[in-house]
Order: sequence, then C-alpha cells, then structure tokens
Amino acid sequence: MNLQHVFSRQSIILDLQSTDKDELFEEMLQAVITAQPDINREEALSALSERESKMTTGIIHSVAVPHCRIDTVRGVAGAIGLSKRGIDYNSLDGSPVHFVFMLVCNPVDDALHLEVLKALSLKLENPLFLQNLSECKTSDDVCDLLGKALY
Repeated sequence: MNLQHVFSRQSIILDLQSTDKDELFEEMLQAVITAQPDINREEALSALSERESKMTTGIIHSVAVPHCRIDTVRGVAGAIGLSKRGIDYNSLDGSPVHFVFMLVCNPVDDALHLEVLKALSLKLENPLFLQNLSECKTSDDVCDLLGKALY
C-alpha cells in the first residue's frame, strides 16, 4: 500500500493551529475535503465524533489516528497534520498529540481501510518515521517520506 495515494500534498498541514480535538477535526477535515470536495462535511464530523466517543484514537504517544466511515467519500481519503505546540486530545497516555493522521473511508471499502491502517501502523512502528516527519519542511517532503521504506 502506497500511502501517497491516501495523503495528497494538499491534505498535509505542517503547522496545525488547533488546540483541542474539536478544532482539530474541523481543521483536518477541511484538508481532506480539499482533496475530495464531494465529502459531506457534517456527516464526516458527526462520524468522527461518534467514533471518538467509543474510544480515543490517540493510542500511540504523541500520535492520533482519527478515522470514520461515510458514504460520500471515494475509497479512502486522508490528511496529515503536525502540531509543534501539541493538541489536548484525551489520549490514552494523557500526553498532547503532535502527529495526526486522519482517515475518512467509504464503508464498502473495508479491505482498503484495513490495508491503509496496516501500512500506517508499520510506518509508526519505526521510531525514525516520526523523527523524520517532524523534520519535514514542505508537503513534498512529507509525501517523499511516505513513499520511502525506512527499514
């Protein structure tokens, strides 16, 4: 799975302005909608909030992977956001989030959704990935990093 197909250059935010989870969802979703304008914003926000109410998606130290399933997205669309200040996210470890990978998936594409989550988790398992991501200066740098094997 090539994550460059999920996270486009226009859906990468190198300096998130959000300070809490609700603001973050709005800011990140706007980047996803830039890549896929037919996505229903209200439906996506509702689905993200509903998914988050079941269990936080801030599951790795300083990383959150908010995701949802809605009908108005084609396949899987995503956004990446980096926050220098950190975002109050109610993470499992209580720490602020600095790296956010949002995924919006179509319910009929469950296999693709799982494939993207697996590819992303493999990247996140490598400590060099987040270190290199934090050093990216442009969206192109992030896309290049997504395409590289770090092993």
